[in-house]
Amino acid sequence: MYITDLYAISPQKTHDLSFENGDWQTLNQYIYTAIEPSYQDLIPNGQLRRMGKAVRMGIGVSLPLLARNPKPDGIIFGTANGGLEDCIKFLNQIVEYNEGTLTPTNFVQSTPNALAGQVALLSENQGYNMTHVNGSLAFESALLDAVLYFDEHQQTDKSILLGAVEEISDYNYNIDRLGNRFKEELISNNDLLNSQTNGSYCGEGSTQFFLSNNPKGSLAKFSAFKQSSSLSEEEIVDFVQAFLAEQNLNPADIDCLLLGKNGDILTDSWYDQVQGLFRNKPLVFFKKAVGEYRTVSAFASYLAVRLLNGGAKHLVENGTTDQPRTILIYNHFDAVRHSLILIQK
Repeated sequence: MYITDLYAISPQKTHDLSFENGDWQTLNQYIYTAIEPSYQDLIPNGQLRRMGKAVRMGIGVSLPLLARNPKPDGIIFGTANGGLEDCIKFLNQIVEYNEGTLTPTNFVQSTPNALAGQVALLSENQGYNMTHVNGSLAFESALLDAVLYFDEHQQTDKSILLGAVEEISDYNYNIDRLGNRFKEELISNNDLLNSQTNGSYCGEGSTQFFLSNNPKGSLAKFSAFKQSSSLSEEEIVDFVQAFLAEQNLNPADIDCLLLGKNGDILTDSWYDQVQGLFRNKPLVFFKKAVGEYRTVSAFASYLAVRLLNGGAKHLVENGTTDQPRTILIYNHFDAVRHSLILIQK
């Protein structure tokens, strides 16, 4: 699958490419809130004020991509908690108004597929439309769906708008906080990986890619990906090696490694195991920039494409990547769900 265009809203200034050109936001906060652009030129005010945050961020990414690309044949998104904030508002209204007259907006915006539906309506797109709600593997599930779609349409040029969106709602944030997923103490994201405590910091954002099965004009390609929910820490190195062998690669062929290390002393050892397999390779720890959330692998893929095209060099640690051709992303959530994504020039 060839990536011809991409765009992201995140806790860094990715919406205007400042981040990719070296503008690093130091974050000293418990919640890494997305830095949103002005939507005034994109979304009419009447629609904007009715949109939940997940839909707003998603539309804010989709519309610029749709404006500079042909109408896609499919729209595929992945999310774990998209729309949950509006869902809670709607449920609270049921109680508050005793199941009487309720505001329909919260209901309309509360479903995870609200973003895909809104994008289709705004762009008058009647093609394939799908949202995958599969927890921390939602983006990988969307990737798999895109592969299957292209496999079914090999004889003609096809394109897909693929992406992921995640918002921080009070409800899911408090649930994760009670599950000890977030730190109690406050430290800078610059020092995140040096902490010796449990948990990380919560992030959010929307990342989208315009994909094609035609390599013409592409920036990079999703070459392969793999996921698992049944690994022990002793098996993770074999899992990575087997993945590389399936692609006729070895660790020496990887030009840069993107790891989802998040400062959690309980689970970062998995990343240390994988890092040991790629000794002296350039590294990028992408969660230092945007925090931890369930579809953060989409943002990691965004960074990989930028690195392959000469951007975001300030993120690279342990070496340089002047002309990388092959990047491997490894991410896990709670050391339970693991994913590998291979992106090549």
